[in-house]
Amino acid sequence: MLKLYGYFRSSASYRVRIALSMKGLDYEQASIHLAKGRQYTPEFSQVSPQNLVPVLEHDGRRLFQSLAIIGYLDEKFPRPALLPEDSPGRNRVRSLALISACEIHPLNNTRVLAYLTDTLKLTDEQKNAWYRHWVTVGFTALEKRLATEKETGTFCHGDTPGFADITLVPQVANANRYKVDLEPFPVIRRINESCLALEAFKKAMPQNQPDAE
Repeated sequence: MLKLYGYFRSSASYRVRIALSMKGLDYEQASIHLAKGRQYTPEFSQVSPQNLVPVLEHDGRRLFQSLAIIGYLDEKFPRPALLPEDSPGRNRVRSLALISACEIHPLNNTRVLAYLTDTLKLTDEQKNAWYRHWVTVGFTALEKRLATEKETGTFCHGDTPGFADITLVPQVANANRYKVDLEPFPVIRRINESCLALEAFKKAMPQNQPDAE
């Protein structure tokens, strides 16, 4: 039995939901309302030492950090594979995924944005400008690679969705939410549309979750 502690709007939770859907795995959802601070309750602190989502429970174990969880799922449930078979392909896909998950997302995480407004006293307008700046920086690099590297296909790597697409789609969703101008990124937009046409990606979308607001 799989149990996912997450939040409908969490990018990291969204990644894991996509991976679970792509693997065709059923799971129970436990909503941790980040906007209301439920991640800091004593009960959830016992589940997640970092007070972060997602956490995935499987076979009596608790698994942390979205990329590590996705790697675990790909090893435990190897079909369909989320990474190419060849080492150069695996390196490429991982490096593309890390642009979204490690170069863009951490700078725009909920707790970072809260620090900007609550502690540094930035206005909402300044916070949103920060958000859009770092998405644009990351997407500029990602677009350049996707547009010029021969391995790009219908999806980030070839014509089968995988690990890089799993990290890209939630980041595009957040960019749309914060009104980032995506006009300069036609390949990213095309790949995102190709992903969202698939049932596994549709099922994982924030608006399709039980805790969506």
